[in-house]
Amino acid sequence: MADTQIATPATTDPQTSRRNEKVGIVVSTKMQKTIVVEIEMRKAHPKYKRVMKSNKKFYAHDEQNSARVGDVVRIREARPLSKLKRWSLEEIVRRSSLAQLSDAKVVTTPTNDAK
Repeated sequence: MADTQIATPATTDPQTSRRNEKVGIVVSTKMQKTIVVEIEMRKAHPKYKRVMKSNKKFYAHDEQNSARVGDVVRIREARPLSKLKRWSLEEIVRRSSLAQLSDAKVVTTPTNDAK
């Protein structure tokens, strides 16, 4: 009787996930539970070897509406959630200084009481 080895399934460690991740800047939060993240890609030209920049926008799912315009975020590939949404917000890497100023600033309007 030959020895048979039973293959054990690989552990599902979140660090070794096969899903694609990207880091970019939030450019729009005008939709509910959706953010638009712009990724800047740098690639050398095949012939001229000059580094070319190109931008691409991705629609990502933001369940708590926590990201704001200008934040640097990490998004992860997910199943299709809508016509354009195939990414989900993984974490907010860095908050925007503009978003903090708008939260702290209280708008006061002057009144014309002196007549």
